Amino acid sequence: MLLVHSILRWAVLLTGIWAVIRAYKGVSGKTPFTAADNKAGLFFMIACDIQLLVGIILFFTSSLVTAARADMGAAMKEPILRFFTVEHETLAIIAIALVHIGKSKVKKATDAAKKHKLALNFYGIALVLILIIIGLVMTKGQRGFY
Repeated sequence: MLLVHSILRWAVLLTGIWAVIRAYKGVSGKTPFTAADNKAGLFFMIACDIQLLVGIILFFTSSLVTAARADMGAAMKEPILRFFTVEHETLAIIAIALVHIGKSKVKKATDAAKKHKLALNFYGIALVLILIIIGLVMTKGQRGFY
């Protein structure tokens, strides 16, 4: 399951980059909001949701997190345990919430400029958080690219 979660991070990253680039092009080029723009945001949201589901499964089945949850006081003093028990999940949930809020606001907006701007802001902030998570996993978690 960890391998699936690790591979899915790249799907999340790629779809996030795609959504942000489309939003940026829409803002800078003042282009209409097209079906492709909508799909970019939708695929980003779907990739995040799948990653979240796999992450929830890992949270309850991972031996590392299970050991940390057994003694949260000690886990909070150990940086790697704290990261995988609290910090990683918190940042991920915030990022996914931003994607969902952004998608909802984009759907409700009436003009193309507003849709692109909302998408750029929400998806962009979510993407930055996701990049932070990936960087921390690769350094703190010592997991590398897999």
